[in-house]
Parts: sequence; C-alpha cells; structure tokens
Amino acid sequence: MTLERKLSREQIAERAAQELPDGAYVNLGWGIPNLIAAYVPEKAGVIFHSENGILGMGPRARPGEEDYDLVDAMKAPVTILPGGAYFSQVDAHMMTRGGHLDVAVLGGLQVSERGDLANWKVPGAKFSGGIGGAMDIAVGSRRLIITMEHVTKNGEPKIVKTCTYPLTALQCVTTIVTDLAVIDVVPGGLQLREVAPGVSPEDVQRVTEPKLAIAARTPEMRLRAQ
Repeated sequence: MTLERKLSREQIAERAAQELPDGAYVNLGWGIPNLIAAYVPEKAGVIFHSENGILGMGPRARPGEEDYDLVDAMKAPVTILPGGAYFSQVDAHMMTRGGHLDVAVLGGLQVSERGDLANWKVPGAKFSGGIGGAMDIAVGSRRLIITMEHVTKNGEPKIVKTCTYPLTALQCVTTIVTDLAVIDVVPGGLQLREVAPGVSPEDVQRVTEPKLAIAARTPEMRLRAQ
C-alpha cells in the first residue's frame, strides 16, 4: 500500500528547521535541506555552514537581488548574514571532518533501521554524480538529520531494514523527517515521534519496511501552513 505525499518539500524543510537548536553550527545539503534556512528565525542565531566556503550563510537571494559570486553548494544565489565569512573549500571540509558541526541536514535515498545512509547513487541510473563531501559531513557532524520523501516514485519504502543502494556512511543518522513522519534512530531500531497531519501511525508503518516503535499516542507535526 502507498500513500500520496502528505507534505510538500517546503513543509518537510519547515519541520526539519524545528530540529535545529539555537546557536547551532549547521550544514545544509542539496535538495530539501537547502530550503531550511528560510524557516529558521533570525533570533535563533543558527549559523549555516556551506562546504564551498561560507560560514554565516543566509536564505536564498530574492529574485532580482542575486549575486552569482555568492552561491551555496548547489550554485544557487544566497545571502550572507552580518559577521559571515568566506574561506577556501579546504577549510570548509576541515571544519566538517574536525567535528565542528553541531548538526548536518542531508537528503536521502535510503536509510536503514540501524541509521545507515545511502544518498548519492541509484543503482542502474543513467546519470549519477559522485559522492562528494556527503560521507565527510555524515560522519563528521554531531547530529545528522535526513529529509526525504517517505517512498520512491514507485511507492517503494526508502526506510528499509538494510540499504541496497551504495552507502554513504554507516550508523550515522539520528533523525529522519519525511512527508509522513518524524522518526528517530534509537538503540534497537526506529522510534516514530510524530506524524504528518491526517496521517496515522499505521499509515506510516505500512510504507516503512522495518518495524517501528510506536507510543500509545503519537502527536501530529506542528506547521505554519497545512
């Protein structure tokens, strides 16, 4: 059984933004993670790190205000907050590998019940990029959040018992935010923490391959726009 997507990519990003603690140093990966900065209140003091050499990155630039010398890792024009800094990509990766990131948010293709991550290659795909800095970010951050749709376009689970796609890193994921649920990787497996509005825990379990630990009451996500 499959479910229609319940949350938009923007809503997934909004929910993931709620996971970022005030004052944290955070790296945002490609895709949905790159939308998160727009949902973090400025007063939270979150400092965004980009692997192409920015610390203090702000939201994406508004139409007509783009500076193509100021882009994120996806080459999308962004802004920089007061006090922000530029540096070489080498220094950016030193920050990642040195364990200086409080949180990283990456996209995912598969996550296993042990928290293994596959996020860079679909077997048999005609076109595929390289693994890039994802493996360094995955193992170097103190906490790793994965944002993704819960199932593939064919309705197959992306949260699986064992990853069948090429791995990015082992036992690195702490939290998964999808269009259906928020799930934590805990000792012994996966804990369902929240469901999207209108989605039941049973709905989530039906499209999740591993068995989820489900509390007697599972709250719904709180979003600004539903």
